Amino acid sequence: MNVIEIILLAIVTFIFAIDQFSLTEIAYRPIVACPIIGAILGDVQTGLVIGGTYELMMIGNMPVGGAQPPNAVLGSVVAMIFAVKAKMDINAALGACMIFATFGQYVVTITFTVMSGLMSKADAAAEAGNPKGITNVCNISMLILGSLFAVISIIAYVGGIAMSGTLEALSTNASWFMGGLSAAGGMMRFVGFAILLKIMLANDMWGYLLAGFVCALVIGNIEALSSACLLLVAFVGIAIAINDFRVNGISKKVEEGGFSDGI
Repeated sequence: MNVIEIILLAIVTFIFAIDQFSLTEIAYRPIVACPIIGAILGDVQTGLVIGGTYELMMIGNMPVGGAQPPNAVLGSVVAMIFAVKAKMDINAALGACMIFATFGQYVVTITFTVMSGLMSKADAAAEAGNPKGITNVCNISMLILGSLFAVISIIAYVGGIAMSGTLEALSTNASWFMGGLSAAGGMMRFVGFAILLKIMLANDMWGYLLAGFVCALVIGNIEALSSACLLLVAFVGIAIAINDFRVNGISKKVEEGGFSDGI
């Protein structure tokens, strides 16, 4: 057990927790957070793989009012600990981390519930023209949420190391269970992308979606290009988007009498 790793993990988890609601809302995303956690735990490669996969799992999950989706921060931390420290298969680690991600959802809800009682102080500070009072309420909110997440990350780190032997034995003696967990974790990325498509996909976009699958299949089976398959498909998508904007965006605006500033 490495004390430096524990301290650094607690610090970055604190930052990710408050970033999710109070800062840039970029650093906490798995595709950014997991490589950083991987650097702390000594395995950046695993961080990149889990970060990209977990981002697909969470890409369609959006908080709506008080309804919170499984928390991406705790999920990222626990998935990395299970994969790096407990030596779990990446898909199995992603499947197991969803339990903690769901628990993180309740931690956020509890924090919001506590903070709802302090909003009257922020209202009073606003009426009195006291920016410092509003800032203090915001700082208390960030301190509570960040501290809870940091403590949970430490518990996960210690527990992950302590259970590494048990999990390895489970992989050997109950391979059916770990195989099912890996299958569930492998499916989650498609579920996340399906949620996003359900929200965003319009009927006139189905052709582009199917064309993308064809491009990925063709390029992926060309040995010289397969390693850059996703990048090449992304460039094809960018080219189509630019062309569509020029044809259906700019041309349509010109026909309607030019661009409007919205005022």
